[in-house]
Amino acid sequence: MAKKIAVMTTGGDACGMNAAIRAVVRTAISCGMEVYGVEEGLHGLLNDKFIPMDLSSVGGIINRGGTILKTVRSKEFHDRRTRNAAYRNLENRKIDGLISIGGDGSRKGIYTITRETGISSVFIPASIDNDVYGTDITIGFDTAVNVALDAVDKIRDTAASHERIFIVEVMGREHGFLALEVGLTGGAEIILIPELKKELEIKKMAAVLNSGIKRGKKSSIIIMAEGVGPSQEMAEKIEKATGMETRLTVLGYIQRGGTPTAYSRKLGLVFGHDAVMIMEGLKRGESRMVGISLGTVKVHNLKDVVNRQKKIDMKLYNMNSVLAL
Repeated sequence: MAKKIAVMTTGGDACGMNAAIRAVVRTAISCGMEVYGVEEGLHGLLNDKFIPMDLSSVGGIINRGGTILKTVRSKEFHDRRTRNAAYRNLENRKIDGLISIGGDGSRKGIYTITRETGISSVFIPASIDNDVYGTDITIGFDTAVNVALDAVDKIRDTAASHERIFIVEVMGREHGFLALEVGLTGGAEIILIPELKKELEIKKMAAVLNSGIKRGKKSSIIIMAEGVGPSQEMAEKIEKATGMETRLTVLGYIQRGGTPTAYSRKLGLVFGHDAVMIMEGLKRGESRMVGISLGTVKVHNLKDVVNRQKKIDMKLYNMNSVLAL
């Protein structure tokens, strides 16, 4: 059983990370563990940025977006010789358990640490992209969807007033989970995602939009993930193909920030608490991931899921094309 653990947030920030940190720290202390926070994620691990955590250090953070431990992407960590410096820092502080809160790339990072050092670890999935295999939803995804959805609702008012087509670009360089969720719940006429960008045909999209115009639609919304391609170029092509004024809105980093929703907070609390309870039963060299499936918390052996890719729900994607008629 781990007696001294460290917790860190890695990769992009996601609302609900602070709730997870709070749960990790307070649960660990209740179990008699000594807890350190690693500032700036893997970068901080390399540079020995450990801070002692107590009950009061996580007070008043449950409603805050971002992460109090901060996160810095670290290219240096890809080099084994550089990683050895991080391993020495862990060894010098006698850390025997590590909890990492982050996205898909972060999962591979903590698995590498356990594989190379033998330090037991637990991974908590937190990403607005929701692209982590082994969990139905990640910490922060629900908040990002609701932030984007609020913007889409406002844009629809303007689109209807001016009888325009609006393309709304949301985050998602490699995966379209966020775009699909926002598009479906926002009533978008068309959803564009990286997984299906090879199937993009301006003529087909124009046909869908023009069909709506003929039926009396005064406006249309297209939700586009950033990984599909240049959104301004897409707007110009759509306008030319439909003859209808087309505008672009890029939501950008507002999707990462804000006050976490109740669900993002609860997920952070549950995952954080369970991660510590899992850590209590781990032997040296073991690594696990906590996730949720159909409302039930699931625990995975990290080596079984670390290289698996989550797939888009094509049923939902195809359903939207029916509902958007």
